[in-house]
Order: sequence, then structure tokens, then C-alpha cells
Amino acid sequence: MLRFAVLISGSGSDLQSIIDAWQQGDIHGEIALVVSNRENAYGLQRAQKAGIKNAVIKDQKVLLQTLHDEQIDFVVLAGYLAILGSDLIQAYPNKILNIHPSLIPSFCGPGMYGMHVHNAVLARGAKVSGATIHFVSEEVDGGPIIYQKAVDISDLDTAEDIQKRVLELEHKILPLVVGMYCDGKVKIEKGRVKIR
Repeated sequence: MLRFAVLISGSGSDLQSIIDAWQQGDIHGEIALVVSNRENAYGLQRAQKAGIKNAVIKDQKVLLQTLHDEQIDFVVLAGYLAILGSDLIQAYPNKILNIHPSLIPSFCGPGMYGMHVHNAVLARGAKVSGATIHFVSEEVDGGPIIYQKAVDISDLDTAEDIQKRVLELEHKILPLVVGMYCDGKVKIEKGRVKIR
């Protein structure tokens, strides 16, 4: 059974979707650790409530050592708002999953996170948005795409409403992909991800 860590920075609603699926037996892996780079992240309380070991770690060298100490097999970034350093990325090649609140390659890259994404989507007049789960590489939002799902936003007029609709989507697809990864169904062939 794979052991994984979830990295968060805020409320942890994506984390909660993973915890729920895990508790329901839909994820055949172990959430061994939840790490936040912010002390007041509500997601830490979600981890405590679920009985999951958790910590606040801001230094990435300490984070990397902690992941090794806890024998972490792969990492899930669920609203983690820090850019990972190359040491950490190289230690977990194609073993760090990130969820991004748009359809990559649109509205992604440096500075495109959280509400910045939804504001840009709204300003551009996009009729669909969505969420992308991808492997983390040293290029921001540039790693191989694992899974994408689109959602119609043509009826929405605010970035907050777009965020809400995309978040509902995230809560469905993130646990799904984590489950598939734990089951060994996510493979990379010639730089592209195949789900078996």
C-alpha cells in the first residue's frame, strides 16, 4: 500500500475530498502525512480530526527530509501555494501530483494560482473552465497532464462563482486520480500519461 503526503496552504477542501474518499475505502493507499506551509491553515484541523499526522513545515529541506523519514511514496499538492524547489522535485520524479483550477495550458504558469486564475478566465470571457491534475516538473504547471475535466461557466458573471463551480469539480476528480495512482493505473509512456 502506497503512503502519500498531502501538502496544503489553506482551508483544505481538496484535502477533505481525499480524506472522505479514503475513509470510504475508495483510495487504496494511506494518507500518512499532511503538511502546511502556513500555521493557520484550516486543513491542519481537518487532518487532526481524521487522525492523520500533520505538521507545519516552511523550509523545503526540512520538508524533503520529513517525507523521507515518513517513507512517503508520492505527494499530492492540494492548494499548496509555494513553488517546490528542484531538490524536492528531483527526489520525487513524476511522483508529485498537483491540481490546477483551469484547463492547462490555458491560464497557468507563474503567478497563476487561486483567484488569479478565475479572474483571468472571467476577464478573457471564457465559456468553459475546468481543472487539471498534472505531475509537477521544474516548469510551473508544465509537467505531464494526468487528467482534465471541463465545466460550462457561460452562465456565470463573477470570479467567485467560477471558483465555486471549479472547486466542486476538483473535489470529484482529485480523489479519483489519487485512487487511480494508488492502484498503479497511472503510467507515463513517451512523455504522455496513460491511465490503464
